[in-house]
Amino acid sequence: MKVEKGKVVTFHYTLKDKATGEVIESSKDYGEPMTILVGGQQIIPALEEKMMGMEAGEKRDIDLKAEEAYGPRSDELVQVIPRHLFGDLDLREGMNLEASTPEGPIRMTVLNVGENEVVVDLNHPLAGRDLVFEIEVLNVRDATPEELEHGHAHGEGGHEHH
Repeated sequence: MKVEKGKVVTFHYTLKDKATGEVIESSKDYGEPMTILVGGQQIIPALEEKMMGMEAGEKRDIDLKAEEAYGPRSDELVQVIPRHLFGDLDLREGMNLEASTPEGPIRMTVLNVGENEVVVDLNHPLAGRDLVFEIEVLNVRDATPEELEHGHAHGEGGHEHH
C-alpha cells in the first residue's frame, strides 16, 4: 500500500539542517514514530507531497528549500516590545516563548533583554533554513471513516508535532 490521500501513515523522521547537517529533531528521540492522516494538514504540505507513493519499509531523504518548509526569514518579524508586557517572566536570551493572540498562538525567540524593552524574533526558528527530512515509513493503512471525518489519525499514540 502506498502513501496517498486518505491513508494513515506511521513513520520515523529525522530533521536536519541541510547546510550544517545538524540534527534538529528526530522522532526516534521521542521513542515514538509519528502517525498522520495524509491530507490532514498535520505536516508541511511539501513534505507530505514528496512522501506520496512511499511504501512500508521504504526510506527516503527529502530535501525542502526554506520556501517550501517554514518560509524565508523576515527582518520585519524582529520586534522591540516593552518589557512590562511580559509581566514577571524571567526573560533570558535564546528563550522560546508562546504568546496568545486573537489570531492564535505566536511563537517568539528572545534575542535581547533590556531594562525597558525586549527584542524578540517572531520568525519560525527554522525559517530561512533549507531542511532535509530522513523519512522511514513503518506502516501505511486505510483510514477509518471516523479518522476521515475527524481529519486526523486515531489510536496510535505518538507525539503531536506542530
